[in-house]
Amino acid sequence: MSPLEALLVLVAGVWAGAINTLVGSGSLVTFPVLLAVGYSPLTANVSNNLGVVPGSVSGAVGYRRELRGQRSRLLRFAPVSALGGIAGAVLLLALPAAAFEAIVPLFVAAGVVLVVLQPRINRRLARRRAAAAAAEGALVHGGAPALAATGLTGVYGGYFGAAQGVLLLAILGIAIDDDLQRVNALKVVLAGLVNFVAAVVFVFAAHIAWGAVALIAVGSALGGQLGAGVGRRLPTPALRAVIVIVGLAAIVKLLLD
Repeated sequence: MSPLEALLVLVAGVWAGAINTLVGSGSLVTFPVLLAVGYSPLTANVSNNLGVVPGSVSGAVGYRRELRGQRSRLLRFAPVSALGGIAGAVLLLALPAAAFEAIVPLFVAAGVVLVVLQPRINRRLARRRAAAAAAEGALVHGGAPALAATGLTGVYGGYFGAAQGVLLLAILGIAIDDDLQRVNALKVVLAGLVNFVAAVVFVFAAHIAWGAVALIAVGSALGGQLGAGVGRRLPTPALRAVIVIVGLAAIVKLLLD
């Protein structure tokens, strides 16, 4: 890797860390850059997955205020996210890439639609949320459908990961009755967990370009702080608009590729 290529990978890492914290889809920047500098698709994918983990940690630190009081939610969603991430990593190593990537644009599109419809859906679910909260808190903290959808998103994130944040934010935003900023903070932690467990699998079972990992790790850690600083200051409608724009850009990028 030449100095210019190394700089390009580092800058891509900064951008990915910021976008992953703010919305998701940062891998749509780093993955193509790694391909452009000469890495194979599998090596680029697994190296990127490991490299963006520090960005998630950095973003979670930046969102620490919004994470307060969400311990029970984390404990509820983290196991299914982790299991999904492991399953996705195993699938990546066992199946042809085309088998899963063919439906990636559909997943991203579904996430964008859910984000757009979230306010309307939440209004319709308001009475059910109140009743469920009084009974056992199923919808306030995410019921069985939300857990299942989160687990499937984890599978997707462990396999490829691009725009998993858009999907996860849409699912959590509908399932959890809370401010979108707090939901986004929860998303950052869960998506980071998926990347981490998948990376552990890759360390033992795949070839990793450690130089690229180091550059993306440094860049994504810086970008995570940047994304948290920007994201937590955005009004909810503005954050939702950013989610939709990034999601649509991700769909176009995936279709063109």
